[in-house]
Amino acid sequence: MRTVSALNHALSRVRLAAPPKNVLELGAGDGSLLLRLAATVRPRWPGVKLTLLDRQQIVNSETLERYREHGWEVTTVCEDALMWARQLAHQHFDLTIATLFLHHFKDSELRGLLRGVVSHSRAFIAIEPRREMLAKVGSRLIGLLGANAVTREDAVKSVDAGFTAQEITAAWPSTRAWSTEEFRVLPFSHGFIAAQNDVRVTHA
Repeated sequence: MRTVSALNHALSRVRLAAPPKNVLELGAGDGSLLLRLAATVRPRWPGVKLTLLDRQQIVNSETLERYREHGWEVTTVCEDALMWARQLAHQHFDLTIATLFLHHFKDSELRGLLRGVVSHSRAFIAIEPRREMLAKVGSRLIGLLGANAVTREDAVKSVDAGFTAQEITAAWPSTRAWSTEEFRVLPFSHGFIAAQNDVRVTHA
């Protein structure tokens, strides 16, 4: 649930002028994360057309039905995100979301992925592990919550591969048409938002 809270926090910072109609999640997994987001943003986001992209097709029929109950239309795409990023002719999205996904890529791959986001999206939100001492300590304590050895090891590796300061911004394509921001999301996450200037609320 903390990741959903982090997404809502990022949405409040990106300040989209209109609710997104076409949304993409990169590395969507089983689709459950944005299902929880859908529950928090309705009825402010009616009639969303959501695309869930992942290398594995693991979104089940029950999840799809729950999206329909929220009034969202869902398309699942089984594709590598880097392949998606290199496509020239592609659907355009009002908002692209990636959670705990970007830190899996090498620097050159990340730059290529973000170029694809710029080409095919109007706004982007990423929530990632934050590479700092507090998060490192936290990752080593999750065993106290009952996490198994694999989860404990993955948590430590994720923090070590995470982001801090302006590292995602440094990989973002240089363009005056977009504005970007990076920020801490308590307790252990790192947020990044980017949006074309004409889709954001510009007044207080």
